Amino acid sequence: MTAPWSQRTTVTREFPDNAALQALFGPHNVNLERIEHVLGVALNTRGNTVAVSGSPQSAAEAGAVLDALYALAMRQGHLETADIDAAIRMTAHPPEIAGDLVLRTRKRHIAPRTPTQSTYLAALERDSLVFGLGPAGTGKTYLAVAKAVSMMLKGEVDRLILSRPAVEAGERLGFLPGDLKEKVDPYLRPLYDALHDMLPGDQVMKKLAAGEIEVAPLAFMRGRTLSNSFVILDEAQNTSSVQMKMFLTRLGEGSRMVITGDLSQVDLPPGQRSGLRDALDILGGMDGVSFVTFTDRDVVRHDLVTRIVRAYDQADRTRKAASAEKP
Repeated sequence: MTAPWSQRTTVTREFPDNAALQALFGPHNVNLERIEHVLGVALNTRGNTVAVSGSPQSAAEAGAVLDALYALAMRQGHLETADIDAAIRMTAHPPEIAGDLVLRTRKRHIAPRTPTQSTYLAALERDSLVFGLGPAGTGKTYLAVAKAVSMMLKGEVDRLILSRPAVEAGERLGFLPGDLKEKVDPYLRPLYDALHDMLPGDQVMKKLAAGEIEVAPLAFMRGRTLSNSFVILDEAQNTSSVQMKMFLTRLGEGSRMVITGDLSQVDLPPGQRSGLRDALDILGGMDGVSFVTFTDRDVVRHDLVTRIVRAYDQADRTRKAASAEKP
């Protein structure tokens, strides 16, 4: 809500780099308009100077958002709508974690876009075993892959191993066409997509061929000890308790392990308990293990995705309340 004129204050920011300034403003000042709309301020530009008018708090927040976005534009040369929204979120709710959490890969630098993502990246840096829990679109897997690629490029791990259980929406591998690789590749495609977002395509293929990067279904992990590796298990809500224990005990010397999943989207047969739920109950409070829970506020995809997640959460709560009232 826009503050009355009697309660408004004005702060100014000056940005000397013209290329970064152009990225900050966006085409036809679209980025400035988004900041105005969300924070309830007025932004007026003159040359390289931006005047921010609003309540003392909103004007200060908008100034901080502009500073953060200008620094990002200087670093990466362009801004996306998600960057604008991320800067607003991070300014309104600054993370408790301090320090440089930017992950550097060959194709892009990746920074946290929500306070929970900051907490997650700090846990990935600190602990050998991290669980990332929450709805789709919150960056659980993407950030884990980014951290793994960053560590591999710095020589801190020798291998990157990405895995998922081949269980999706009631489908069974035997009914899919092709050989085993052709059957399981569709389940692993999101992991390939994340890799290609961070490394040139020829490097991804080279590292896959050399075994430095391995993308495999969960069943391929049995009997192995994974040392000096960064290991990620995605969609872990679809593991059984036996599978989860098997995977967790693959952790070898010098390795990191990340488990991601969303317990609201379990595709296991009715009555079968999720291995992810078991792991949360059994490992909670153990030293060296972190649990980071994302919510709909951490969704960094299209705005509509956030509203969809919230609508489904509300529907689930309504159904549970109705079931509890039945005799």
